[in-house]
Amino acid sequence: MSNPIKTRKESHILEVKIDRPKANAIDLATSRIMGEVFKDFRDDPEMRVAIITAAGPKFFCPGWDLKAAADGDEVDGDYGVGGFGGMQELPRLNKPIISAVNGICCGGGLEIALSTDIILAAEHATFALPEINSGTVADAASIKLPKRIPYHIAMEMLLTGRWLDAEEANRWGFVNEILPAEKLMDRAWELARLIASGPPLVMAAIKEIVREAEDEKFQDTLNKITTRQLQTVDTLYGSEDVLEGFKAFAEKRDPVWKGR
Repeated sequence: MSNPIKTRKESHILEVKIDRPKANAIDLATSRIMGEVFKDFRDDPEMRVAIITAAGPKFFCPGWDLKAAADGDEVDGDYGVGGFGGMQELPRLNKPIISAVNGICCGGGLEIALSTDIILAAEHATFALPEINSGTVADAASIKLPKRIPYHIAMEMLLTGRWLDAEEANRWGFVNEILPAEKLMDRAWELARLIASGPPLVMAAIKEIVREAEDEKFQDTLNKITTRQLQTVDTLYGSEDVLEGFKAFAEKRDPVWKGR
């Protein structure tokens, strides 16, 4: 069987494509592959931004492969180094990731999208958390979604499994942009190139600060920043790139970021 995860690199950008017909569902083996892909992305100093999308015009990802589960794949089995989908539980993943949702995005597939930093959706994309109908819980989404969109909408999705089209998902704020299907990947790469052109050490600091702040009081996180307790912040403040930013501004030129 061919590798269910396809990758493509261009300069500082990694594209990750789920390609597991018919629906791009994820079993244990696929999740472990995704974990290794995103771990390598995290650890490669040349890589700055990732895009995750899927093959085919209909499905982004329906999440967990229920057929594999029925055949013996354990729901609580070894998902790999990054947890389900390769990135949700991957420590120190301080690089931006863009979701390009090209179709049905539900269950664990929606949880994967919620683990990224920017979500672009094709016009025909749809979203749901139907786990309630399978007698299980959307665990990661139960934690994340009520913090991202209005509480009552998140709870309605979790408790009823109802579907949202791309327009409603955008209205509630967990989709950044809606695009014609044929323009989705062009926009994802355009955005990735823009982000990749920025200072990578700042991107890393932003991601760590946001993650730390999620469950902390404002002042506690701010104290960690000002006293350089966060590794990415400490690295940034002692870097060549900080000085380069000041010099470029003073010299009225574009900065050249080196990531060090």
